[in-house]
Amino acid sequence: MKSLYFDHNATTPIAPEVVDALAECHAARFANPASAHRAGGRARRALDDARENIGRLLGAQVHSAATDRVIFTSGGTEANNLALLGLVKETPGHVIISAIEHPSVVGTAEELARRGWQVDKLPVSVDGVVAVEVLPKLLRPDTQLVSVMLGNNETGVLQPVAELAKLCAAAGVSLHTDAVQAAGKSHVDFRALGVSAMTVSAHKLGGPVGVGALIVRHGTAIRPIMHGGAQQLETRPGTESVALAVGLRAALEVWDCDRDEIVAKLSALRDRFEAQLRAGAPEIVIHGANSPRLPHTSNVAFPGVEREALTMALDLAGVECSTGSACASGSTEPSPTLVAMGVPASQLHSALRFSFGRLTTTAEIDEGASRILRVYNDLRSRKSAGNLAPDGRYSAAKPV
Repeated sequence: MKSLYFDHNATTPIAPEVVDALAECHAARFANPASAHRAGGRARRALDDARENIGRLLGAQVHSAATDRVIFTSGGTEANNLALLGLVKETPGHVIISAIEHPSVVGTAEELARRGWQVDKLPVSVDGVVAVEVLPKLLRPDTQLVSVMLGNNETGVLQPVAELAKLCAAAGVSLHTDAVQAAGKSHVDFRALGVSAMTVSAHKLGGPVGVGALIVRHGTAIRPIMHGGAQQLETRPGTESVALAVGLRAALEVWDCDRDEIVAKLSALRDRFEAQLRAGAPEIVIHGANSPRLPHTSNVAFPGVEREALTMALDLAGVECSTGSACASGSTEPSPTLVAMGVPASQLHSALRFSFGRLTTTAEIDEGASRILRVYNDLRSRKSAGNLAPDGRYSAAKPV
């Protein structure tokens, strides 16, 4: 039985074109890009070329006196930490994040609170969209930073970041956006968004694990959170990996070549998937379905079953999905995103996330929906017959 990988939001399999780019880079045997000799200079040129093209592909300003900065990090989590800790002042003040942020933003905001900052959360509607009209009420003279993700990692709901950025600009406040789930799956234009900083991660868009970037608008001050090196203007010290930077660039180039086709394909796959689930089980709920969403993400509640039991049964049936953010895997707590949306308990504890990629096929979608419905209906019938233990595990039944 072929496994069906529907967990691209956790990590997307590396694109073949990226594998080739990495192999070429390693074969070139690049030296340390900080070294002064010719081999180091060759590595530096490759790194600078990757940096410039990454910025260009994401809508940063790269050819002017007001060039935006592309700061390489180890991934999205580090980039979000750098943004929240580096864009605020040394003197504690006020920070605003949305109620549906990724754990790497929430955890960093909690650290700021421990250091003396006051943190407020921007609420969201029942459809998963942040309440733009509330932001002016939360902004204060001592507000130092606002952070709102571009596309939610659990529901896929797109956020009105450009609108929020205008409000922040009028108040003289920096706005950071976590675009990890949006980059490489939807149109992302850093300058058009009007934000001060934006986070991306390579392994969410077909690139290698271990590299991400924080794009910072020209003129925006940012303090380092690591020390001990002059690399990247001392904002993020440590030897840069030329190969990983090239891998991120290659992944974005793959996306850029067919971006319209990729968006159209992913949207069609998601809609087909959800339509088949609804046809086979009309009681299911698609969270965020009434809002603009990323084309590749579907968050589905299966009333009457527990998400942990359903995840395990689907894994046995060869369908690989998740209960939410991979950075919160193992947690039995309900999704903070769904809680913020006011989702009822019956849906909170039965919701799974399915996410697709550029190489996902229609046949995989059809087979996946069929397996999911079969497993779901089987679990419900066994629960009704008393063949599931209280924790949702099988007690007297054959595995699916």
